[in-house]
Amino acid sequence: MLNISTATKIKSYRLDKFGIENLALKESDQQSLNSNQVRVKIHAISLNYRDLLMINGHYDPKVLSSGELIPCSDGAGEVIEVGSQVTRFKPGDKVAGIFLQQWLSGECTYEMTGSALGGAIAGVLATYKVFDQNGLVLLPTDYSYEEGSTLPCAAITAWHALISTGKVKAGDIILIQGTGGVSIFALQFAKISGAITIVTSSSDEKLEKAKKLGADHTINYKKTPDWEIKAREYTNNLGVDHIIEVGGSQTLGKSFKAAKLNGRISVIGILSGTESGISLLPILMKNLSVQGIYVGSRDMFEAMNKAISANNLKPVIDKVYPFAQAKEAFQYLESAQHFGKVVIRID
Repeated sequence: MLNISTATKIKSYRLDKFGIENLALKESDQQSLNSNQVRVKIHAISLNYRDLLMINGHYDPKVLSSGELIPCSDGAGEVIEVGSQVTRFKPGDKVAGIFLQQWLSGECTYEMTGSALGGAIAGVLATYKVFDQNGLVLLPTDYSYEEGSTLPCAAITAWHALISTGKVKAGDIILIQGTGGVSIFALQFAKISGAITIVTSSSDEKLEKAKKLGADHTINYKKTPDWEIKAREYTNNLGVDHIIEVGGSQTLGKSFKAAKLNGRISVIGILSGTESGISLLPILMKNLSVQGIYVGSRDMFEAMNKAISANNLKPVIDKVYPFAQAKEAFQYLESAQHFGKVVIRID
């Protein structure tokens, strides 16, 4: 077992007031492990839109009320030390933390939502992190740390929406909004399930990349503002079975129109805001299932990892930044130029 000297400091990015420019790299001491804890040397962190909202004060304005925030929910690394009662992991294991540290199985509870990394509790934008052994999973076979870091939020959210809850099957038609982290994982999971996919974006370049990943149909919503009508044309005007809704207030009404009778809409993102004056009548008249998707449990994560390994599925990583350029990584995410995931690597 590799022992950590008490002189080995943890380097972490911390925030004491909102704004990317206020991220400050600081040092702190290592903490002692209790019997059920695991010390992980973090090697990679992937960024989510939620992390950006958190840093800019748009997700939870009260998150800094009790002190500094270490942001980011998604990190992967190597187990380097375990407590005396730890049975799930051993030194040398490659692991990732689960988003909600207390949601292991079953339905999510209010208590579990208070265990979100990079928000309710300290995140993973650090060189070391101590977890309870229940808050970790092994990485899929042959995954790098960079690849593993993309899974805890974006991948499990897509898996929860399409597989755990959506029960997608071969031949279903899935409309996926955008080409960010959740959307690209949704495309990949839909394809290994045998579904037909429609992807929307404002960028023809990104749509071409989506086609290379297996998108059956693509729509540039800037060139085709009535994209919901175009999407229905790909279904003989019956409507799509399932929509990955990441747009928010300005797209939800169009999703209602694009969906088929008895269709499902998984509400995941709020890119265009949260307030909407849209009519709810289509939910009733079309018998729609509209469900918010908030990441997923450890059980879902482990099931997803089995499917990832069985299908040799690899995440799409747009750019990798060194730890010293964490601010630049967030600025790139904020620019919305990315296709897939943005990752920070700690050498």
